Amino acid sequence: MQLGDLKIQPLDDLKVIDVSSFLAGPFCSTQLAEFGADVIKLELPGVGDALRRFGSITPNGDSLPWLSECRNKKSATLDLRKPEGAELLKALIKDADVLVENFQPGTLEKWGLGWDVLKEVNPRLIMVRISGYGQTGPYSPRPGFGRIGNAFGGLSYLAGYPDRPPVTPGSATIPDYLAGLYGALGVLLCIQALKKTGRGQVVDIGLYEPIFRILDEIAPSYHMKGYVRERMGPGTVNVVPHSHYPTKDNKWVAIACTSDKIFERLALAMGVPEFGGMGKWGTIGQREAERAQVDDFVTAWCLTQTREQALSTCESFQVPCGSVYSIDEIFVDPQYAARENIKYLKDSFGQEHAIPNLVPRLTDTPGEIRSLGPALGQHNEEVFGKRLGLSAQRIAELASKGVI
Repeated sequence: MQLGDLKIQPLDDLKVIDVSSFLAGPFCSTQLAEFGADVIKLELPGVGDALRRFGSITPNGDSLPWLSECRNKKSATLDLRKPEGAELLKALIKDADVLVENFQPGTLEKWGLGWDVLKEVNPRLIMVRISGYGQTGPYSPRPGFGRIGNAFGGLSYLAGYPDRPPVTPGSATIPDYLAGLYGALGVLLCIQALKKTGRGQVVDIGLYEPIFRILDEIAPSYHMKGYVRERMGPGTVNVVPHSHYPTKDNKWVAIACTSDKIFERLALAMGVPEFGGMGKWGTIGQREAERAQVDDFVTAWCLTQTREQALSTCESFQVPCGSVYSIDEIFVDPQYAARENIKYLKDSFGQEHAIPNLVPRLTDTPGEIRSLGPALGQHNEEVFGKRLGLSAQRIAELASKGVI
């Protein structure tokens, strides 16, 4: 985006070092990279990030999640466990703004790279630390992945039907993405604080914490009345009808009646205006008391409609209704196309890949996806030669030792 004669991005003056792995930390730095930050991804020599081998493997040897979630970054290799590797990280930290890591708590400290050390190297450094349970508390040393975050955070317990075991709530990696997003938000908050204090600080996130944070009234409701929410299938607590309903062409629609007024409009759409307003289901209390009957009635109506008919009818009565999409339907939907929600880019082999486009969209400085996830060590010369000023001979010596 051009502002006058100057092409800018919101974070094009931000230098980020990413020593994290798999998903939560890398996704955090990707959010920054998409809006201009210069992100160096440091990986173990000869091994790389485990994300490279997670998911569908492409002809270039890296996985689809790697290409998508580590886009816009530079890859350099560095073994932080070796003293020379630790010193090189400190050298990179000297003029960096942000360090992102998601090791188990205590790991960087064991290598002499804890916050107490790094803040002395660079007092303005912002350090994002994502782990299973956070840096403090009795569980902090435990390992954690997204599935554990979903379970411990309270989401998994709610996923599924009341007479069946808890299921995966859509994706086991939801906590990784949310933690990465909160990590990026933390960086932006710390940048603002830095302007006032002149000091950097730590952004500390446990994978379960963003999950717990988004579960609407589950905590205050339990505290106020001892209510333990149970699994409700596709239903939603406090409102009905608010679920997924089948249509006669074997599709599904989502209908959300979050108020009595919306239900009154749905009743009109279904041809039973007497059920809304002052009728038998006109208030949420009346509908909640007969939740099963309400959902059965809406289901029966939807089964008389094709999906497109149900969508059209609900739209004409201003009832929130949407398709329950599979991924193949997303790819041909005109709304996705109009918003350019899917971005097409080629990898180093010339193979085209479809990846989710960046979010949010800004009108003046919209960010961009410049490249897919890089090859392992692709930018070693740039990082260690140009950025740190090491000679070719020194770089070769470090490579022979397995430091880089």
